[in-house]
Amino acid sequence: DRMTWVKATTLDDLGTSGGMRFEHGGALIALFRVEDDVYAIGDRCSHAEAALSEGDLFDTEVECPLHGASFDLRTGKALTLPATQPVPSYPVRIENGDVLVEVS
Repeated sequence: DRMTWVKATTLDDLGTSGGMRFEHGGALIALFRVEDDVYAIGDRCSHAEAALSEGDLFDTEVECPLHGASFDLRTGKALTLPATQPVPSYPVRIENGDVLVEVS
């Protein structure tokens, strides 16, 4: 299981509000920019088939657009019901304006 840094997008394309979906090797990853930080978590809500990248952002939490479950962007932890399971969390780094995500 080798981990690889993959260019997901650029800071310019990501903008400053809301999320963006990135797909790599079958993994759906939601990217979020909160001020100067970028977070990457699994895009699929652990409760139902919903895209977290389309959810509403509140500081470092995203609210699922389907049933309103909230997840911590930093850890992927489920914060509110109906979700009880976390979603994957991915390391992110910024290089020369590019957003890189570490994936396996």
